[in-house]
Amino acid sequence: MPRLRIQLSTWPRRSLVLTDTPRPDCPDCDGDGGTAHDYGDHETGEYAGTNWEPCTCWNENRRWILLPLPRLPRRLRRRHAHGDPWATNGYSDEPPF
Repeated sequence: MPRLRIQLSTWPRRSLVLTDTPRPDCPDCDGDGGTAHDYGDHETGEYAGTNWEPCTCWNENRRWILLPLPRLPRRLRRRHAHGDPWATNGYSDEPPF
């Protein structure tokens, strides 16, 4: 039985997609969808990165576009990631600061 969920995708276009999820009771990955393997540098032995080995209990590339979403008009897009847009000076005086 498939374990599906709805996600927001931004590539190649904003849309809602239906995706497969890992089996929660999988004995190989414990529901994580795969296994991470850390590896080190051959010369120094220091941490150099992590390889991800996906589990066979799911297919991370299985996805179906449900609904393409329209692009927001330029005037409605956020220009600044900080500040309170409802405050008169652009910053909120309300706690928490």
